[in-house]
Amino acid sequence: MRRRLALLGYKLPEVKAPAFKYVPVVVHGGLAYVSGQVPWAGGEIMSPGKVDREVSIEQAEEAARACVLQALAWLNQTLSGLDEVERAVRMTAYVASSPGFGQQPAVIDAASEVLLKIFGHAGQHTRAAIGVAELPRNAPVEIEFVFALKRPGGPPQRPRGFPVVEKRR
Repeated sequence: MRRRLALLGYKLPEVKAPAFKYVPVVVHGGLAYVSGQVPWAGGEIMSPGKVDREVSIEQAEEAARACVLQALAWLNQTLSGLDEVERAVRMTAYVASSPGFGQQPAVIDAASEVLLKIFGHAGQHTRAAIGVAELPRNAPVEIEFVFALKRPGGPPQRPRGFPVVEKRR
């Protein structure tokens, strides 16, 4: 998977420790749930503000792509690598929208395209693209994910310093 990412020109970012009371990834029942990702770049939110007011559609698309790469970086750190991912299952995306803006699906298509490029057919997923009035830290987008894993259970490798919650049967 590292080679594929490199061939596509993608580089996984360094993960940023959660600032609030949640864990970035929960693995349960063969699925990995990734908490909502906002687009960080250099310790700051990319293109803060509302889409179609302070943030262009193109800037929001780039922010959505960054959210995907951050989610994959968390998965990579939590699991023993992205090769454990069988497929993308679900993406729920929130777009901080100015009044009257209705192109949330077009913005989030950029994130969907990243998953398709990286995982091919296994990158196809169900999705919701929702317009909202505000997002944390004035982010233009926030995206959460569900991925199916190749291994049905078993404990994930624990990243240092970040808890991962897993319910065992």
